[in-house]
Amino acid sequence: MDVRFVSDEGIQQHPVKDLAALLARDDGLVWVDIPVCDEQAARVLREVFGFHPLAVQACIERNAVPKVRAYRDHIFVILHAPELGTGGHVHYVELDQFIGPRYVVTVHGPLNPAVPPEAALRETRAVLGRIEAGRLRPGSPAELSYAIVSALAQGQEAFVEDVTRQVWPLEQRVTSGQLGDPEQFLEELFGARHGLLAVSNMATLGHQIYRRMSALGRFIPADRQPLVADLEDQFARVAGVADGQIRYLEGVIEFYKARTDTKVTIAAERLALIAVLTLPITALSSVYGMNIIVNDRTDFPHLAVVLAAMIAISAILLRWAKRQGWL
Repeated sequence: MDVRFVSDEGIQQHPVKDLAALLARDDGLVWVDIPVCDEQAARVLREVFGFHPLAVQACIERNAVPKVRAYRDHIFVILHAPELGTGGHVHYVELDQFIGPRYVVTVHGPLNPAVPPEAALRETRAVLGRIEAGRLRPGSPAELSYAIVSALAQGQEAFVEDVTRQVWPLEQRVTSGQLGDPEQFLEELFGARHGLLAVSNMATLGHQIYRRMSALGRFIPADRQPLVADLEDQFARVAGVADGQIRYLEGVIEFYKARTDTKVTIAAERLALIAVLTLPITALSSVYGMNIIVNDRTDFPHLAVVLAAMIAISAILLRWAKRQGWL
């Protein structure tokens, strides 16, 4: 657990035992970042901050969807960031926040063992680096929370961009007809679609969360409302971009299906045509086969006539098929 005090003088690290004294100060804000909400961290959330037991429990457990809860003097928010796993799986990396009058508490939800721990700390470390470098001086908890959530939204947008880079080569392979291994190609195609759907879902729900938060006017000072509105707009933009790429990818999938169906249809037509062309040969050979070539007394003149008839009938059918445009 990292306890920091952010003021005009910069950011300072403090031990956990100083929390009560830091919360009483009015010359800055307290930022507590909890990488893992273990029992010690949960006790601090309950006893020092006095958070609702259900909110503390939500920090300990994984939450499937984002949430926003308004309490008497603070707001509790749950959001998700995407992290690409193996086989096209997209992990939902959870970030919980308590936003109060003089503090922000960020809690990183339980992680799938397959997700590297640094992935969960990406947004908070980015904001911490900006503060330490002097590029960011949050004057209120709302401004600090805005910086963190804005970094999360930018991460979602970067994820969409990374997946889009995978879509372009897939589209080129479809239009050029150079698909390679069809099974591998389909896995890549639907893996990209799944990634876009996942981040679109995260961004859409994030947009709904901040739309709801903008309605909680009494918790957000008037001069901080533009920050909430901007986050709402950021999530809406990410969702819109992801949805646009999904529609584009679905167009690629439809193109692939149409081309595949066309090839199957052409192949079926050609096989049917081959069957028609060889039908006279099959019929004649089945009738005369046992009657002409049965022993050493084969009637070669008769055989020559039958073979000529086979060739003539096939040639006539072939010419007719060409006139019909089937070849």
